[in-house]
Amino acid sequence: MENKVEFKVYAKYALFTDPLTKIGGEKCSYQIPTYEALKGIISSVYWKPTIIWIIDKVRIMNPVKTQTRSAKPVIYSGGKSDHSLSIYTYLADVEYQVQAHFVWNMKRENMSQDRNENKHFFVAKRMIERGGRRDVFLGARECQGYVEPCKFGEGKGHYEDIPELAFGLMFHGFDYPDEGEDGKLIARFWWAQMKKGVIEFPQPEECSIRKLVRPMKAQAIQTVGLDEEGLLEGYEEQEATK
Repeated sequence: MENKVEFKVYAKYALFTDPLTKIGGEKCSYQIPTYEALKGIISSVYWKPTIIWIIDKVRIMNPVKTQTRSAKPVIYSGGKSDHSLSIYTYLADVEYQVQAHFVWNMKRENMSQDRNENKHFFVAKRMIERGGRRDVFLGARECQGYVEPCKFGEGKGHYEDIPELAFGLMFHGFDYPDEGEDGKLIARFWWAQMKKGVIEFPQPEECSIRKLVRPMKAQAIQTVGLDEEGLLEGYEEQEATK
């Protein structure tokens, strides 16, 4: 089985919002990326309803630096909209190495004929080489990011000489009804720690701290898909001619 991918993502700014800071209308970023944000990045690179991306670990390459910027979020009240001045705290000059793999979404039985591991692996690999199918954002729309292939662990990381750092209780990700428990949107939390610059995420089912956000029904997805017949064969022929 070969379904593991590795890539580098970097950006000028990132905003992995701490939920506690949103109460007052302003946002402050976590010091490290969340599992859900990294899952969103690889899903922007390549995703289909057949698969679920699992983030294994992330390596923090650059020192954690913050920068505050003013923003004017739109406030809706009584059918009218207005602007308010807020201060957002971003991470600046970020770079991460990410290792992830995919598993089958067993709740999508209508996609069972699409469970071809080699096909999805090679397409994902090619999309990483091309920078992704869709735009990549690091936590917020204004934080444009860029993806490149890499080998996890290569290069000098800023925190690789520090044995361990703890970041307290952090948001991990969401269990959506089309992947997790039927009819529920659930938020997961975990006690985050980094060892020698690497953060190893627990898998979603291993997170014991959970909170029901609200009831939610899974949407039925009817996909026409891409014309992928012969895609794997064409890729293998291309590799053989190199």
